[in-house]
Amino acid sequence: MRAVQYWSNSDVRVVELPQPQPGPGEIVVKMELCGVCGSDVMEWYLRPRAPLTPGHEPVGVVVALGEGVRTVAPGQRVFVHHHVPCLVCPRCRRGNWSNCPRFKATRLDPGGMAEYVRVPAANVELDVLPLPDDLSSAVATLIEPVACAIRAVQRAGVRPGDRVAIIGAGVNGIFLTQLSRLAGASRVVVSDPIAARRERLPGYGADAVIDPGSGPAPEQLREVNDGRLADIVFVTPSGLGPVQAGLELLEPGGYLMLFAPCAPGETLPIEPHRLWFQEYTIGASYSAGPHETRLALEWLRSGRVRGPEVITHRFPLARAQEAFTLTANPGPGLKAVIELGG
Repeated sequence: MRAVQYWSNSDVRVVELPQPQPGPGEIVVKMELCGVCGSDVMEWYLRPRAPLTPGHEPVGVVVALGEGVRTVAPGQRVFVHHHVPCLVCPRCRRGNWSNCPRFKATRLDPGGMAEYVRVPAANVELDVLPLPDDLSSAVATLIEPVACAIRAVQRAGVRPGDRVAIIGAGVNGIFLTQLSRLAGASRVVVSDPIAARRERLPGYGADAVIDPGSGPAPEQLREVNDGRLADIVFVTPSGLGPVQAGLELLEPGGYLMLFAPCAPGETLPIEPHRLWFQEYTIGASYSAGPHETRLALEWLRSGRVRGPEVITHRFPLARAQEAFTLTANPGPGLKAVIELGG
């Protein structure tokens, strides 16, 4: 079978790999589509593990069952989550799915960007979701990123009346805008330096969009936010600069939510004096669990979260390099999807 093999953002190959077979409790899925995530182009994260087959936004059709599988059947179209928690350990009982020891130990073989994928028994049991006929496979590739955004909004505690600022108007910024609205935010302002992306956001519920390159962002935020900064700030780009920018947008008592990681070794300079007297909270949200994926599926299906328009590019498997290049170089495009079927 063919699969994507990642070496670096500029070295993405299509290679031949053995087709996996299911063991007890496992399934094999013939992949149709897989979205490319911003985390798929974080070279500091991926290159030390290269070569590898990435892909954690996959949709496909079940083609083989291992012994004992009763939850799905051959021919069913499914979303497959790449990691699953145990749900019973102390970390899971507090909702910290991504820090459960089983979470990172469960993974797709070889990864979602392959023509065929073996899904471990734990994933089959907890987070392989049959897809309804009225939800397209393309939109279903958004289940995982929407689930991540749902978890972030819940962890940040967005409440009715809150004023939210979002750094980054890419796919994650679009979903966080919509979900903040659903959680009751009274005002949502998004900051992004790319004009084509800023222009989209009012259609997704943003009250205002600011350009951080046109002047101090805190001043711009106050101008469109009744003189106030934000109660909650979501930082969607990876890197220390956006985190520092996010801190400058917080009202006293505000919550800074990190929705993307910084590279190892990067250090955030901040005075505990400031944290104490301003009562800031800094939190993070990494990935999602089976509760969020089910909610994401339902909200995408019902249209409560708008998804189809964010998929701006589709590439056949043979052109996977182009999908990675587009994702690594943000511009007017948003989400790239790789077509694995055919």
